[in-house]
Amino acid sequence: MATEATFTIPSDRFPLGTVFEQLPNVTITLERIIPAQNVVVPYFWVRGTVVDDIEEAFTDHPGVEDIHLVDSVEDEYLLRVEWTQEYVGVLCALVETEIPLIRAVGTNQDWTFEIRGDDRSDIADFQKRCQEYDVPVTLTKLHALTPVETETEAALTETQQEAMVLAYERGYFESPREVTMEDLGDELDISQQAIASRLRRGIKHILGSTIPETEAANCYSS
Repeated sequence: MATEATFTIPSDRFPLGTVFEQLPNVTITLERIIPAQNVVVPYFWVRGTVVDDIEEAFTDHPGVEDIHLVDSVEDEYLLRVEWTQEYVGVLCALVETEIPLIRAVGTNQDWTFEIRGDDRSDIADFQKRCQEYDVPVTLTKLHALTPVETETEAALTETQQEAMVLAYERGYFESPREVTMEDLGDELDISQQAIASRLRRGIKHILGSTIPETEAANCYSS
């Protein structure tokens, strides 16, 4: 039976983990991709900081060959990374066991990885490979495959969903509004412009996944 597992490793035991020494409040999210050859998770998002040169913060990290900025939107940065093939760790275990990565998020506390195997033996093989590479893996959850996420959930980033849920719970969408954009930003410890951007893009994604293209076209043409 297909099985999903969640595990954690210390923040400094992943190639990008040393960035938390310079930017302790950021959150790093790896883009989901199925391992193929030596190409795995080539993109990642950095959220929770605004710096002049985000690439500079990631220089000279063990396991990283090269990193460059692809795009940025206020306090969110999309970067592409080329990993050092000789680096031994979680990425090697993913590639060698051909385990698909569902989600991976890093903070200054730890990295949380969600993976999927065709059965529990795949998860066990992955754990064994990590142990061989001396990676301190802590399994926190193991369960049978759950239903796939809805199109709306898949369309939203973690930060967009967080902003949308908070705005809804605090009454931002009520008339009259029960909370201001500034209040929401203060609660999430981000700027008013950042919360506005997350809400705007979140609403756009929700509408894009729920309104048929023909109806949307009619709305814009009328």
